[in-house]
Amino acid sequence: MHILIVEDEPEMAGLLTQGLEEESYQVSLARDGRAALELSSAQAFDVILLDVMLPKMDGLEVARQLRRREEETPVLMLTARDALGDIVKGLDAGADDYLTKPFSFVELLARMRALVRRQQFRRKNVLEAHDLVLDLTSHRSFRAGTEIFLSLTEFRLMELLARNAGRIVSRHEILGTVWGPGREVSENTLDAFVRLLRKKVDDGAELKLIHTHRGFGYSLGSVTRA
Repeated sequence: MHILIVEDEPEMAGLLTQGLEEESYQVSLARDGRAALELSSAQAFDVILLDVMLPKMDGLEVARQLRRREEETPVLMLTARDALGDIVKGLDAGADDYLTKPFSFVELLARMRALVRRQQFRRKNVLEAHDLVLDLTSHRSFRAGTEIFLSLTEFRLMELLARNAGRIVSRHEILGTVWGPGREVSENTLDAFVRLLRKKVDDGAELKLIHTHRGFGYSLGSVTRA
């Protein structure tokens, strides 16, 4: 795992770096908030350990900016402030967890592992294609960060296309998967649902995601041909 430590206090930064490297983690260090944002945009991290009191930009604003740009890396906020109001501010800013100083290194490791497990579970239950995101747990869908409200059948159809992004899905496969075998659903019904999806997913977007392949079926995104 690659960990980003955002800490300006040299002793604390050194202790965290040494401890994590001894646990075989790869570690990068940012000394201020702006440097943290630059590093996190240049490479991927599994967890960000974020101090609140930082020069140039405090940890709360760093967390806000990470979430504004839709960065999903888990953030564990580290601070000496243990008042309930301070904890709430940190979580509302975008932190996933909060640990007050001084803390046990064993507890820090446990909280990091928990954050990574949550993130891995979330990724298993999310489909992404270009800027389209489908949350399979909550049945919510988003295009370019804006929520799209789909009916259950529309969501099932979108999920099937997303799972097969870049491949043509036949009409027969769509009807059998979305509506189930033995259901008497006409191809006109399928075409009507695709038109509804296009209005919700593609209208106003420069890049159109849903493509028709006449006489065969539909695809999400461009089809890769051998």
